[in-house]
Amino acid sequence: MIQTAQHTLLDYQRDGFAVVEQVYAPAEIRALLAVIEQAGAQGGSFRRTADVFAIRNLLAELPALRPLIWNERFKELLHELLPAPQHLVKAIYFDKPAGSNWVVAWHQDLMVAVDRRAELPGFGPWNVRPEGVNVQPPRQYLDGICTLRIHLDACDAGNGALRVVPGSHRHGVIPAADIADFTPHAQVCPVPAGAVMLMKPLTLHASHRSLDERPRRVIHLEFSSQRLPAGLRWREDAAPAS
Repeated sequence: MIQTAQHTLLDYQRDGFAVVEQVYAPAEIRALLAVIEQAGAQGGSFRRTADVFAIRNLLAELPALRPLIWNERFKELLHELLPAPQHLVKAIYFDKPAGSNWVVAWHQDLMVAVDRRAELPGFGPWNVRPEGVNVQPPRQYLDGICTLRIHLDACDAGNGALRVVPGSHRHGVIPAADIADFTPHAQVCPVPAGAVMLMKPLTLHASHRSLDERPRRVIHLEFSSQRLPAGLRWREDAAPAS
């Protein structure tokens, strides 16, 4: 059983990110990777290049991951962060292979996955991708989302750890022209294998290319306790594994 240190949760609220260590044991990480490595790479949810392997709609594509992810430590952490029910908003797997030149520019996670398009005040822009419909919701929904990034490898500046701007989430949606005003305050967020990085979607973050031969494999999950209006649903919403 874990009990997240109070200062970790306070750091998360203040800075927009924090790290909770020892959520997954080495054997649990191996089990997660075994399921992922057996997956094919067909269809709109999969992207595989020399620099990245990504799976969107992860738990729909690989449902065997669900009981492995929802171990007791993860469930306790999720309940500390959000009141029930916790709706799954987004589930993605990212693999930055050794020596990858994949760079992610400074951004906030503004788009959420929904089941359909609906004309609602404050919702937009919309886009439709092979994996489904995405939209930028009003800020109140973004503020209510908690991201949990499960690190399957130790991660630091050498293999593409996220760079984050502490406190940037408190400024709401930051116009692209203003992002450069925030980035001088950025810091690297190293994360050990088996840990979970907590992050708010409005936290400015970026990722440089890998500088060494270590992989950086991450399961990225977003949760919210809010319901969407007018019958709109989080596309990946499903009950947690028991």
